[in-house]
Amino acid sequence: MVHILTELSKYLVIILFAVYTLSSFTVLFRKSDPDRENRIFLRQSVCMYALHFLCHLVIFAVEQKWSIWALYLGEVGLTLVIFLIYRIIYKNADRLIVHHMCMLMLIGFSELTRLDFDAALHQFEVAILAVAITAFVPRIVVHAHFIRKLTWVYGVIGILALGAVLVLGSVTYGAKISFTVAGITLQPSELIKIIFVFFVACRLYRSTAFKDIVITTIAAALHVIILVLSSDLGAALIFFVTYICMLFVATRAPVYLIGGFGVGAVAALGASKVFNHVKVRIAAWKDPFANIEGGGYQVAQAMFAIGTGGWFGLGLYQGMPETIPVETSDFVFAAIAEEFGGIFAICIILVCLSCFIMLTRVARQIHDTFYQMIALGFGVAYGTQVFLNIGGVIKFIPSTGVTLPFISYGGTSIFCTVVIFAIIQGIYILRHNENEIYVEDFDLEQDEVVPVKRNEGGAEEVLKRHMQQQNKDRARTTKQTTKPSGRGAEQPKRTRQRQITQEEIEGFWDEEEDRVQKNRRRNRRSQTEYEEKW
Repeated sequence: MVHILTELSKYLVIILFAVYTLSSFTVLFRKSDPDRENRIFLRQSVCMYALHFLCHLVIFAVEQKWSIWALYLGEVGLTLVIFLIYRIIYKNADRLIVHHMCMLMLIGFSELTRLDFDAALHQFEVAILAVAITAFVPRIVVHAHFIRKLTWVYGVIGILALGAVLVLGSVTYGAKISFTVAGITLQPSELIKIIFVFFVACRLYRSTAFKDIVITTIAAALHVIILVLSSDLGAALIFFVTYICMLFVATRAPVYLIGGFGVGAVAALGASKVFNHVKVRIAAWKDPFANIEGGGYQVAQAMFAIGTGGWFGLGLYQGMPETIPVETSDFVFAAIAEEFGGIFAICIILVCLSCFIMLTRVARQIHDTFYQMIALGFGVAYGTQVFLNIGGVIKFIPSTGVTLPFISYGGTSIFCTVVIFAIIQGIYILRHNENEIYVEDFDLEQDEVVPVKRNEGGAEEVLKRHMQQQNKDRARTTKQTTKPSGRGAEQPKRTRQRQITQEEIEGFWDEEEDRVQKNRRRNRRSQTEYEEKW
């Protein structure tokens, strides 16, 4: 019976995740009316919770532990709280980002429950803490304008924290990446990644003059050098790529991009000659089977797992993911590919790609340069981390020891990723507020000012009522100013209220958007003058 359930569930899980993934790209690249988007998001929610339920049903059938259902209910409750936060408190939040965050978390919870129940429980507890703390982060991003003034606070904290790890940190797999405080193991590079992005954004927002770029580059290089000295080369690479991309976008100068990656290539070559654990990883990447009992064992087992799983996977508990070293963290993608299959693994890559596209799209659409830099930095950092993790697992690049966001086991990792996505939601809300045009809707019982957006469902009707009322008011004013006097004076003709044409509506949009753009430019000039003065 368990075998039949496992076989049926593995195909259903693939179908559900494939439908979810395709729906994501439908929302991402096709303009839809709100009703259609609501149907798509409802479909995604059904797929998400059905997939999660099927996984736990199989896990319970094998393990026969009621604690699995208790953890399952807690995970469902956590995601429902996330949905409520971003539907009630933050109505203008990006729903697709919320869905992806919940989907990837539920996949991670399911896989960890299958591999190590205690790890799944710890991951769940940290996720609760992260959601509770970050519930107010979008509001802080929207209203706390002082965060752009703490430039060197971010820089000093980042350098000191990384220096503390270099001196006091414990060695894990050849690198100093963590230390323990009151029994809690922390990986500061994940936290400093957020602070680092804020530091670089503050610097590039204020000035892109050559002298300031040199100072910013020196400070950023200190972060990377300390990480290299700690042998945390995966984090160093994420910091480096993030800074180069932010610098290039801020300056629009290809010389920084080309020169930066040139310097990075030379530095990577030097690291491959200096650090012993890097030499081992490169040798394992080139030919893992040459030393399969030693340095190549991890990569070889990952390749065996992915190859054995095929397109449709072996099914939960039908594979041997426990033979892969660190299968719950760095190499969790191989464990998923073995039991869920290649199609499921590709869907994970596509969902992560969708997250990267959304983060960079927010950066492209926001007009505030400071928040533009932050969204870009987080997008590049997220995309680089996903690439390094999955690329190392499938032997596309040497393994770097970074986690897969939301899925890999690691309390600091999931906490910081939730923080990053909450900050992005705050920036998305700011972008939404920038694009709103407020008009008075005279069809309501009480005249109410409501926001409308171009090409949004219902906006055209509100605008028509607004413009018709404007025409009535204009006609009434004209009649009063030209009121005839005397019995024989000619009376004005009564004209029928004409309908508003589409050309007039488009003209209204163009005028309002020009006005909004002028206000933005004026506000930016005022902000710059104020900061230069003080």
